Amino acid sequence: MEDDMRTTATIAGLMLATTASAETLTIYTYDSFVPEWGPGPAVAAAFEAQCGCEIEFVAAGDGAALLSRLRLEGARTEADIVLGLDSNLVAQARETGLFAPHGVEADFDLPVAWDDDTFLPFDWGYFAFVSSADTEAPANFRELAESDLSIAIQDPRSSTPGLGLVLWVEQAYGEEAGEVWQGLADNVLTVTPGWSEAYGLFLEGEADAVLSYTTSPAYHAIAEEDDSKVAWAFDEGHYLQIEVVAMVEGTDQPELAQDFMAFVATDGFQSVIPTTNWMYPAVTPAEGLPEGFGELVQPETALLYPPQEAAEVREDAIATWRDALAQ
Repeated sequence: MEDDMRTTATIAGLMLATTASAETLTIYTYDSFVPEWGPGPAVAAAFEAQCGCEIEFVAAGDGAALLSRLRLEGARTEADIVLGLDSNLVAQARETGLFAPHGVEADFDLPVAWDDDTFLPFDWGYFAFVSSADTEAPANFRELAESDLSIAIQDPRSSTPGLGLVLWVEQAYGEEAGEVWQGLADNVLTVTPGWSEAYGLFLEGEADAVLSYTTSPAYHAIAEEDDSKVAWAFDEGHYLQIEVVAMVEGTDQPELAQDFMAFVATDGFQSVIPTTNWMYPAVTPAEGLPEGFGELVQPETALLYPPQEAAEVREDAIATWRDALAQ
């Protein structure tokens, strides 16, 4: 019995020592990546199985709020990896000087060419308004403005979808963007800090439609077996979002961080994206896309500002939006 107790104690001690010595990779990301229904748990499990390490996710609001936190923390940040910025924020993120080259080569399946040695795409999608199928869909922003439909949107100062929306209108209408926003002002039921709050209001029936993605109906169809949600197809085209991951230059886990960056481009990460983040993977997994993705709206025109141009027009586009809604 005494020998058994000693053996048990020794095994327990070794387990504790192993747990205590496990390296931890800290990943800053947005709120909806982390919950049990998001990609975070499956991504962590797959990577931890190959690295023998632990992943600690730190939720920091939406993408724009994530960038704000990084700017505030600067070189003092505890992040090793930042996951969830998008192409509209890449130029500002690069200006922080916080990020290192990723060193990853991959064949990306994106609607546009991508060549960036620091910010690695992990998924993409088109912004769209989502409504119930029995709602008469407008064909463009002007028809939406002329309708009595109510919409829930996100704040472009704190939310990447919100920023995508103002850049969408700006690129589609140029000098007429202010006029379009003035027309839309009485359609805007509310402006929320992030995507989750706005989508929740839509699901609760508070708004006729919500700013989301063309892929959002796939969630309802696949996960809930509910075909009642649709994305509106706008004839101006749809603005593209490419979400990226980057390695912090000052990480104290450089090898582990580099391993994670390489992992992002593999099936272990990419196969998780379609049915947890409900976006298109940046690299199509070997098994292909889920069946429901073949029935989604496919925009005829992809709108996108290059990162530096997005940074240049961002403040003016937000000011145009803010001034129109303030009247």
